[in-house]
Amino acid sequence: MRRQSEKTQMIHARIDPRLKKSAERVFREIGISTTEAIRLFLKQVELHRGLPFPVSIPNEETVAAMMEANSRGALRLAEVSKRVREESMRVNEEFAAIERDRVGMGD
Repeated sequence: MRRQSEKTQMIHARIDPRLKKSAERVFREIGISTTEAIRLFLKQVELHRGLPFPVSIPNEETVAAMMEANSRGALRLAEVSKRVREESMRVNEEFAAIERDRVGMGD
């Protein structure tokens, strides 16, 4: 049981507002406050004598695979964007032709 006279210390940290709101939604869903979540994290650091999850720098092969996957994704996105622009231009041309026909019929 916690004693009333026990001292606490404040932690001040700058956090991206979107990350904070997203994390707070998760905390609400599991029924804990941000303060409780931070306390749990710090307790886990203490118990593990390090971060409570693996943190590593990817090796060269992994980095190359990630870059290739990203470039393939970027290429696919560029191709989709190009197709959308082309289709949009085609539709705009069709609407323009319909409008020209409609205006021409009114003469």
